[in-house]
Amino acid sequence: MKQVNVGILGATGAVGQEMIKILEERNFPVASLRPIASARSAGSKIMFRGQECTIVEASDDAFEGLDIVLGAAENDIAERFAPSIVKAGAVFVDNSSAFRLDPNVPLVIPEINPEDVKWHKGIISNPNCTTIVTLVAINALAKESPIETIIASSYQAVSGAGKGGIDELNNEVKALSEGKHLEPKVFQYQIAYNIIPQIGGEAFEGYTSEEMKMQNEGRKILHLPEMKVSCTCARVPVIRSHSVSVVLRTKEKISVERAKELIANAPGCKLVDDLKNKVYPMPLDTSDQDIVYVGRIREDLTDERGLNLWCCGDQVRKGAATNTIQIAELLLK
Repeated sequence: MKQVNVGILGATGAVGQEMIKILEERNFPVASLRPIASARSAGSKIMFRGQECTIVEASDDAFEGLDIVLGAAENDIAERFAPSIVKAGAVFVDNSSAFRLDPNVPLVIPEINPEDVKWHKGIISNPNCTTIVTLVAINALAKESPIETIIASSYQAVSGAGKGGIDELNNEVKALSEGKHLEPKVFQYQIAYNIIPQIGGEAFEGYTSEEMKMQNEGRKILHLPEMKVSCTCARVPVIRSHSVSVVLRTKEKISVERAKELIANAPGCKLVDDLKNKVYPMPLDTSDQDIVYVGRIREDLTDERGLNLWCCGDQVRKGAATNTIQIAELLLK
């Protein structure tokens, strides 16, 4: 691969920091790295491949000379600087949700629809983390027979809310062990020893914005515009790695044995399925790596064309930073 100049918009956040780590891990051909962040961080130093890189303040001129900009900032920042990035001649691979449903912007999971990168117009969007974990798990089934419906329940780690979510869980556990109470700041309610069945605000008929992403993004990524998804997203007191329970119905019946064979050979997946020996995907096993573990595969007892499965994946890595860098790798190919 040719050497390219890379910028990271939002370099000081949790996903931006993970991107820096993964660029090193994957030996991405970086000629120069330009970390870009707010004025508060500008001038500070970060390490990349043993050398100091100075953080540059985000501005319209901050992207000149870059080939690829990895987006690790919030929607408003991504929307604010996207025109400047494209004008500078760089390709913006954005992790925010700002452009995901834009019909002129590819929404890509490299294991599923890498060909969509080809029609970008300067911006490529990275999907929602739960969508990525779920679709990587079921893509091989969708290729075998189109998926008609999905019923999903996600159990999402506190790190999905950034470093503040991790700190809040740890601080609450410590305070409660000492008989104290801390007023929650990151989450709506205490997250320690609790489950909060709401992520995002209401978006459609009682479904939250997070819940609608799996249908809206899934249709675009899988090229299944009629696929219907009913999703419930809950925040759970787990540090890292999202888990998803999936019930899906395919156009043609897929047996459990065939489903296991397909998933075992699917890119980005690992079959972890031996109930008798208590072997199944768990967040502790899937954290800090990029493979989606899939198990508990069984027939749906309410639908003869249905399958149940359970999957886990690291939402900071594969669900955000790694998938973004994999898209950048596609650009270089």
